[in-house]
Amino acid sequence: MQRAGIGAERTREPGGSPGAEAIRRLLLEGEAERWDAISEALLLSAARRDHVIRRIAPALASGRWVVCDRFADSTLAYQGYGRALPIGQLQQLQGFVLGALRPDLTLILDLPVAQGLARAARRSAADRFEALDTEFHERLRRGYRTIAAAEPERCVLIEAAGDTETVERAILAAIEARLGVRLGAG
Repeated sequence: MQRAGIGAERTREPGGSPGAEAIRRLLLEGEAERWDAISEALLLSAARRDHVIRRIAPALASGRWVVCDRFADSTLAYQGYGRALPIGQLQQLQGFVLGALRPDLTLILDLPVAQGLARAARRSAADRFEALDTEFHERLRRGYRTIAAAEPERCVLIEAAGDTETVERAILAAIEARLGVRLGAG
């Protein structure tokens, strides 16, 4: 975004604001079954609300773009598809938390579960979610793919099994095509 002269905020979920970062620690640390799915969804919603109010909405109001590592679709994927909570109820909760706020573009990086978990393990110690069984992660992957298929005008599924440079080129191409900006590589 900097190369294109676009003012942007880089952030993440869960987290992104002081209150949301405190909730992130509650969610990611501890035993895999520390929270049930409903508790997770509520904690994530509280973190997201704080993040939106304190960081995302002010950035957008000032004309800055927001690039967020994960957002509302992750709750649908993890707690809905992964943990089997009703998708419709999660969507209602998101509507309550977000109002009319929706991403203009969502990039979903897709790769086989074993490869994704191996990459995560190389990055850092497993968090609560990464420690869950392979079947959970298979449901999660199917969930993200379902979300992408349901909203092709917003979502782009990026094949992420390749090398870093190939994935980066695919990401830049998707952003350029969907948002009409020239980012370029390097």
